[in-house]
Amino acid sequence: MNEIQSPQGSEVAPEVAPQPAAAQVRGRAQRQAGFGFIFGSALINAVSFGIMIPILPNLIREMTGGDTAAASEWNVLFATTWGVMQLFFGPMLGMLSDRYGRRPVLLLSLAGLGVDFLFMAFAPNLWWLFVGRVLNGATAASFSTANAYLADVTPPERRAKVFGWMGSAFSFGFLIGPVLGGALGEYDLRLPFLAAAALTFANCLYGLFILPESLPPERRAKSYDWKRANPLGSLQLLRSRPGLLGLAGVGFLFQLSHMVLPTIFVLYTTYRYHWSPAILGASFLLTGALGIVVQMFLVGPVVARIGERRAVLLGAVGGMAGFIWYGWAPTGWLYLMGAPIFAFVGFLMPGLQGLMTRKVQSHEQGQLQGANQSLQGISAVLGPPIFGLVFAWSVRHDAVLHAPGVAIYLAAALLGLAFALAFGVAKAPDAHAARA
Repeated sequence: MNEIQSPQGSEVAPEVAPQPAAAQVRGRAQRQAGFGFIFGSALINAVSFGIMIPILPNLIREMTGGDTAAASEWNVLFATTWGVMQLFFGPMLGMLSDRYGRRPVLLLSLAGLGVDFLFMAFAPNLWWLFVGRVLNGATAASFSTANAYLADVTPPERRAKVFGWMGSAFSFGFLIGPVLGGALGEYDLRLPFLAAAALTFANCLYGLFILPESLPPERRAKSYDWKRANPLGSLQLLRSRPGLLGLAGVGFLFQLSHMVLPTIFVLYTTYRYHWSPAILGASFLLTGALGIVVQMFLVGPVVARIGERRAVLLGAVGGMAGFIWYGWAPTGWLYLMGAPIFAFVGFLMPGLQGLMTRKVQSHEQGQLQGANQSLQGISAVLGPPIFGLVFAWSVRHDAVLHAPGVAIYLAAALLGLAFALAFGVAKAPDAHAARA
């Protein structure tokens, strides 16, 4: 069986005569074009996030007249608003992709991201910048819709491997984005956003003319159900399949635990280890490279050998152990030595996505990804205040506690809960699992 099926997801029955060689070549080219675009879209999203890490806070501070405290408050507002928009619009866009196809939703999402970059590049004040973040949060469904696209065109037993490749896009983003943003930002703080906008719109045009649709009309949802196109309605799908809600809970705990890194990483390592910007950049390089190795080269063969369930458990244990190491490490060098341990967390989401996509039909893949995106939005709303406040408390009491890593220990505990939940609900798929 081919790793990536035709965009229609159909299989050739044994009694049907083989296709002519020219048709097979066209089919392979179409599949490669589709996956290349999907991976490119995820990569651009990740690069955009990486660009904003060193640039957006400084742009906000510039707009507040150099007031660091005010810039921090606006930054929290932007992050929280983006999570709220994800929470409400994720299910809507997921169901739109089930009803009208993945391609138009992907193009809409990329266009929204490009417009957001233009707002960042030309916004005359903070409120215009805020409008751009609202638009981006409302249309940011490229990664979830991309996962639905890949579920359409990939056999269930190969999905974990492909989802691992998609996860590696974030690792590439952490390698490329901060470097690109920092280099261009040396000339002008808005220049990185213009470069990102150009890349995004170029990818959008490529998709408009090249990307094949993965969900044919006969496999789409028959209607758009407004009752399910909201955070509470999307939970109906998660409750309707045995074990699916529990798997979604594992994903939520994973996403929530990971909010600790973007929330406190720079503050934590600067406070505890006195890291310079150069060392911070090197740490991004190290963790990004390790993530690429795990997600691109190890997920496929490891999942094929141990199965999706054990991959989820392995990822939870690796992430939990890595967080505990990060919270304990008394020196910066010891902190970095924990990065290879933490990299094993890269097995969790590919295995989890592989299990979850087996439990729903083709016309529900977008709804599933929309529900997951909604849960991710909740984690983006809850994570920054939880971990930020816990870190602030631990620093204020550090003279007595000597434990500035309390927030990271909390993230480890969340992954411990994810492991316990996954142990009960992450069942190995049987021969009668739903095939999308």
